[in-house]
Amino acid sequence: MDLANILKPEAVKVIADASSKKRLFQRLGEAAESAYGLDSEAALEALLERESLGPTGVGDGIALPHARLKDASEVRGVFFRLERPIDFDSVDRQPVDLVFALFAPENSGVDHLKALALISRTMRDAAVCGKLRANDDPTTLHTVLTAGQSQAA
Repeated sequence: MDLANILKPEAVKVIADASSKKRLFQRLGEAAESAYGLDSEAALEALLERESLGPTGVGDGIALPHARLKDASEVRGVFFRLERPIDFDSVDRQPVDLVFALFAPENSGVDHLKALALISRTMRDAAVCGKLRANDDPTTLHTVLTAGQSQAA
């Protein structure tokens, strides 16, 4: 499994208008619909439901929201770099500016967990995060995320 198979280039964006967590989740759902054909409303509801179990802000300005969807046929990702960080109820109470959302089929089992672990490892790399924060071009952001980031399936 590697990020290039999870994350399409068109699912990587720099976002200026995410003023709240709910608005961010709406935008993530819209991007999942546009890039992968997933239902944006179902994605929004699933993200909100998962977030109600506990915040997915993992610290250092990073959030990893994730949800399982009926209409997802495989694990898919959406990455946003936020121009203005937002409050995310993160574990370190710092605002979030890097968001990697994961959408998985309801019955994805271990694939969902492997993908989440891969994304978590990638986003814990300070050099990767530095490059993500230093670039505004979605194509460059996609390249930074997918360059050499893989895990044996």
